[in-house]
Amino acid sequence: MKTIKSLALLITGVAVLLSVCGCEGMSRRDQNTALGAGAGAIGGALLTGGNAIGVVGGAAVGGIIGNDIGHDRR
Repeated sequence: MKTIKSLALLITGVAVLLSVCGCEGMSRRDQNTALGAGAGAIGGALLTGGNAIGVVGGAAVGGIIGNDIGHDRR
């Protein structure tokens, strides 16, 4: 049962990452934030065995990192 839950979370994360690819109206920083959140969610799911707190925490950390990468440094 735990494997099915982890697989479902992984598939959901991949779907989120693929859906972001079609967002042309988003700024580069917004795209990086969304991609970081999706990648973080997948990483959190894999590292914690699908624990919801791990997924949400990974998404939050990934979103913050993606946002910072997309930050315009002038």
